[in-house]
Amino acid sequence: MTTTTLAVLVPLLPFLAAAAGLLLGRTAPGFVRPLAVLPTLASLVLAVTVAVHQGGGQAIDSHTELTPTGSVPIELGLHIDGFAALVAVLVGVVATCVQIYSTGYLRDDPRYPSYAALVSLFTSAMLLVVYSGDLMVLLVGWEVMGICSYFLVGHYWETPEARAASLKAFLVTKLGDVPFLIGLFALATDADSFRITRVLGTVAGGGLHDPTLVALLLLAGVAGKSALFPLHTWLPDAMAGPTPVSALIHAATMVAAGIYFVARLLPVFQASAAAMVVLAVMAGVTMVGSGLAALAQDDIKRVLAYSTIGQLGYMAGALAVGDRGAAVFHLLAHGAFKALLFLAAGVIIHASGTNSLAVMSRMKDLRHRVPDAYWTMTVALLALAAIPPFSGFFSKEAVLGAAEHVATGHTEQAPGAAGWIVLVTGLVTAVLTAAYATRLWLLAFRGHGTQAPDHGRQPITMTAVLWVLAIPSLAFGLAFGPLPDWFDGRDLTPVLTTSVLGTGLALVGGIVTYGAWRHTTVLATRVPMGAVAAHPGADAGQVEAEAIAVHEPAFGDVAYAPDPADPGRLLLGPLHRHAAVGFHLDAVYTVLFVRPVQAGASLVRFLDREVVDTYVRGAGALPRWLGTAVRRAQTGNVQTYVSALLAGTVVLVVAALLVATGA
Repeated sequence: MTTTTLAVLVPLLPFLAAAAGLLLGRTAPGFVRPLAVLPTLASLVLAVTVAVHQGGGQAIDSHTELTPTGSVPIELGLHIDGFAALVAVLVGVVATCVQIYSTGYLRDDPRYPSYAALVSLFTSAMLLVVYSGDLMVLLVGWEVMGICSYFLVGHYWETPEARAASLKAFLVTKLGDVPFLIGLFALATDADSFRITRVLGTVAGGGLHDPTLVALLLLAGVAGKSALFPLHTWLPDAMAGPTPVSALIHAATMVAAGIYFVARLLPVFQASAAAMVVLAVMAGVTMVGSGLAALAQDDIKRVLAYSTIGQLGYMAGALAVGDRGAAVFHLLAHGAFKALLFLAAGVIIHASGTNSLAVMSRMKDLRHRVPDAYWTMTVALLALAAIPPFSGFFSKEAVLGAAEHVATGHTEQAPGAAGWIVLVTGLVTAVLTAAYATRLWLLAFRGHGTQAPDHGRQPITMTAVLWVLAIPSLAFGLAFGPLPDWFDGRDLTPVLTTSVLGTGLALVGGIVTYGAWRHTTVLATRVPMGAVAAHPGADAGQVEAEAIAVHEPAFGDVAYAPDPADPGRLLLGPLHRHAAVGFHLDAVYTVLFVRPVQAGASLVRFLDREVVDTYVRGAGALPRWLGTAVRRAQTGNVQTYVSALLAGTVVLVVAALLVATGA
């Protein structure tokens, strides 16, 4: 079997599994779990085989015309270079772990068959994006992921939070997809082809007519899909979905797609210095803003959501300084430890019965109830904080090193301003990342108070995958030596200056947060700590109990009392209340966009009902009135008809006489 055939099977197998799962989910429930796990596992094995065959050498290209268009052809093609092969392996690993984990996490969920099928379809769509050699085929996978995220985020559709979150995710990403599609058409028009290799050849030859406009149009779609500022607001709300879905979206699909797209078409963006600076600004604001917001969140999944946004900012920053090798290196490392963080968080939520760090901080033995999650999450948080020798250290330092090279003028692959923006904001974010990672670990595992509740032992399918993902979280960073052969050949060895600065700042962030936690813990012993405060009229215990019954605490149904032992409040001070709500961006968008659209819709509805419908009703009323008048004349009484005939005859005679007399 040729490498091309194997590559075609990689996205095809999960797609077939999704179709079979949707068809057989109700009629043959015994096949649901095998259909969820085995095809995804087989796809992973094939992706590894393709990566071994590709070996970081010459890209695998294969294409056939999908349909004649009469103008720009659309081709079903593959373009698998080194980083495409490795990203496909990442997708397969995370998707397989998520499917195995979900068999335990959602074992009692009545909608598990449709959930598993949608996860398989999600995986297939991302693999199509990774392997596609044609922009229109890539767009198909891009949009399929959007609809899958809508259904998966809204899996718990009984709750208004899940419904609102799924709709928000869909609409915000679609908002970016409109200019994205226009940008794709502009690229294809200039290159006379949707094939990626021809587009890149056109760019190399200076064939783009307006590279800045095209790049900015594409960046709008990337910002929506990869949750970069200013279209990042959907991602924290998407935590209303099941935790395994969060792991899949944050680690290997959806948000990774935008970064991957820019990496694949980086020369398009490098053709415009202005676009590179815009991308750097987007990356910088994303990094710093999400770091501050993560430090103020109480929900453990929202902390990780803002963490993902910040790490996506690092990847975008690497692309803004023209180093796609560093971007994809961090994408791969982040995929492993972020999947581990979310899946470990799911175990903790399952054990504690809550998402709230404030409540977890009052459970003194939680780490002993979830030892697997405790140790593996510790590894993942160290990787997130970029502490050597964990994987995040090497990948994050590759980003900072690339930014330092551009900022100091050692390379001219991007504007110097972009280098300085990424370098400074990246170092600031290093402090914030270590701070919120330390805060999460302390509040979740070093709580004081009552005994942690016992909700039963977690299934082996949930805990085993944690150790599988802990291996790359710990050791993948050591691959910085051979990885350049799979990318562009640029050295990924950590730079001494940024390594010392980044690690030192991370240690400072962690130590300061620990000191603040110790201080607030002592303070909290003097302050009466209320337990759970529900919204007015809500029974917090009932809401939480109902949520635990489906292994997923209700998102947003329960509001927790401010925790005086939270170091985030001390560190952020008056900024805390603004950071906790994402710096009010949703409120700003409501004022600028939502309310004007609603007002416009109300005006259109008024005009339709009161103006347009008036003409329509009038056009129908006139014949109705005439018909009523005629109907009343038809009485069926012969005497009436004869009387009317005589009266009419008299009128005619009189009229004739008057005419004759006048004549």
